[in-house]
Order: sequence, then structure tokens, then C-alpha cells
Amino acid sequence: MAKVYGIGNPLIDYLCSIEDKDLSSLSLNKGTMLLIDSDKQKEIVEYTKGRDISYSCGGSCPNTMVTLCSLGIPTTLAGSIGNDELGEMYRKKLRESGVTDQLVTKDKSVTGTSIILLTPDKERTMNTYLGANRLYSPEDVVEKSVEEADLFYFTGYMWDTESQKNSVLKTLEICKKKGKKIAFDVADPFAVGRYRQTFQSLISEYCDIVFANSEEARYLMDNYDPYECCRSLGKLCPIAVVKNGKKGSFLSDNRKISLIPMYGTSVPVDTTGAGDTYAAGFLYGYLTGRSNEAACNIASYLAGRIITRIGAQFQKEEFPEIISYIEDNF
Repeated sequence: MAKVYGIGNPLIDYLCSIEDKDLSSLSLNKGTMLLIDSDKQKEIVEYTKGRDISYSCGGSCPNTMVTLCSLGIPTTLAGSIGNDELGEMYRKKLRESGVTDQLVTKDKSVTGTSIILLTPDKERTMNTYLGANRLYSPEDVVEKSVEEADLFYFTGYMWDTESQKNSVLKTLEICKKKGKKIAFDVADPFAVGRYRQTFQSLISEYCDIVFANSEEARYLMDNYDPYECCRSLGKLCPIAVVKNGKKGSFLSDNRKISLIPMYGTSVPVDTTGAGDTYAAGFLYGYLTGRSNEAACNIASYLAGRIITRIGAQFQKEEFPEIISYIEDNF
């Protein structure tokens, strides 16, 4: 069975439902992912105190690794946590999910958090305090694990700290030297805004697979048309996917463009983790030998299913039914 190695940000997710006026009170822009400092984190936690808050272990790449593992693909997660109660909680939950734990503990920092504020229109505004994640360094990369994996997965979020960026670059070089497959999820339009040319070079030089939603693709390729963005991305690497919300997604498979339908509801309950789940679905199809179009349909099915509930991960007991549906339909 193919193995996947991921470097990501292990974050404890705080999910809280609020009103639009609360975002204004907190001076937050709806639908964005904001990197915050400890003072802003404390301000939001204080503001939401007393409300119904759910806690879970998240982070973009970790969500993908957990879902892939639950589908039967062996995965390893690398990243940093703090030497604190939240870090222990994260490590315990990760091991329970079956993902191989290569998290490193940073004694002088705290475990990162993502405060996800959900408005009535089901749009999520994410406020991420990276904490210990910022300290993950090239020395923390376990080269043997990279070499044993068949595919390396990472996201654009890694580019916001120098140490994490250099860790990914080191891993990319190992993969290139050893002939490993590489998949990259652009992950955030603001990251693209900061590193547009860098991301284009990364995709062109290293990647076999790239994922972007229509907004990220627009920033990346400077074009408002998702189809044209997919076509342009497809010139940079063999497989490019542009997700276009309710309208489905576009796949460039060695420059052949296909439209992939959306599955499930067009009225989401919570879109948190939809992109992470989509990536897991595609990689599952890809690594189990299906066509890239079939892999995209699996991705669309899983993303359509995850948005029907609160939270970014499926319950473990759901997977027999999910896998059965995939086997019967794709």
C-alpha cells in the first residue's frame, strides 16, 4: 500500500458560532484565514467565553492525513507541538486516528490553535495562532520516513515562517532526488498574494499534483476564469485541480481539461476542512490506481459529504459506508 508523508501545522481547533456583528466587533474580515499573535488570540477567546465551543484536533495537512489514513492509506504527520496539555491532547488524538506520529515537542512554546468563527451563512473565519508550529526546522525532518513514503503532501501555509519553509524545501529536494511524487495544496488566497511567484516556481519545479480553489487560482494565475486558471496551472505540472464551489471543479490531466460535478448539498452546514477532505479523496483515488478523473470524483463526493456537518473530519464509524460507496461508484 502506498504511503504518504505530510508536513503540516498541528492545531487545536476551537469552533464557535457567532453573528456577523461579532466579526465587526473583533475587527475581522469574514471568510479569511488570519495569522494572529497571542494578544489577539486572548482577545477572541475572551470575547467568545460562555458560548458553545467545540474542540478538536485539526490543521489543514493534518486533516488530510487523518482522512487518508481512515480510508486505508498509511500516513505520517510531521510538525511541532508545545510541551503542554493541548499538545498531549493532540498527540493522543493523532495516534488514535492511526496516523504515524512524527510530531516534535518544543519546550519553549505552546501548541498552536485555530479559532474558527462560524457565521449564520456557514462561512468560516479562521484565526490561527501558530505557536510551536513556527519552530519546526529542517533538522526535525526524518529523512528515512520521507524516503520510505511514496508521496509527499504539503500546503501553502508552510511558507509563513522561514524554518517551516526550509523544512519543506529540504523535503522537496529529498523527494526529487529519490523520485517521489509530490502534491501541493495552495490552501489560502492570502498566502498566494504573498508568495505568488514562489508558488508558481514550486509547482513547476517540484509538483506532480496541485490543488487550488477558484479564488486561490485567480491570485496565482491572475485570471478570474477558473477554467482558464486550470488550463494555465496544467502547463506548470501534470495534474492540476481548481475547485469552483457549487459549480464543481476543473481537472487538468496532462493538459486535458475535465469538468467534475459537485456532489451533495449546495447549502453547506460548515465548509471547514472541505478542501482538506477534497485533497484526501483525490490522493486516495490516485494512490489506489484509479484514473485522475475518478480520483477527482471521489474528492468531490467526500467534500460534498463533509460540508453537511460541523467539523473538518469524519467520524471513524462512517468510513465503512464511505469506502463501500467509493468502491461501488468510482
